[in-house]
Amino acid sequence: MSNEDKNADLRKLAKKYKMDMDKQFHIDPRGFVIMTRGGVEYLQAQIKAVVTFDTVPEWSDTSEGKYCVKAYAKCELGQVETYGEVNKLNNRNNYPIAMAEKRALSRAVLKLAGFGNVYGEDEIDQ
Repeated sequence: MSNEDKNADLRKLAKKYKMDMDKQFHIDPRGFVIMTRGGVEYLQAQIKAVVTFDTVPEWSDTSEGKYCVKAYAKCELGQVETYGEVNKLNNRNNYPIAMAEKRALSRAVLKLAGFGNVYGEDEIDQ
């Protein structure tokens, strides 16, 4: 799929969910699209997604700074399960569990709404 086709699909989805391309998305120079944190939360409200979380102890190790959170999300569009994780290599903030949860939420909401080629801003190393 060409970049033009991807951008057209993105614009269609943004219009469908009444999102502002200039405020809720960022086209990264490296070639991918990022949805802002506010955009993810707005989208979650638009699709009426209910999301719950569980920790994943077998993939988490506090002594190594690794945390994994599983998100279960559902709405009229369907349901998904996905993960958010952090470790010392991809997270530099002081709240790793919160970051893992944010990543899980973004991934779940984006998948439910069909934004397969879009990343939440929490995917960027913090």
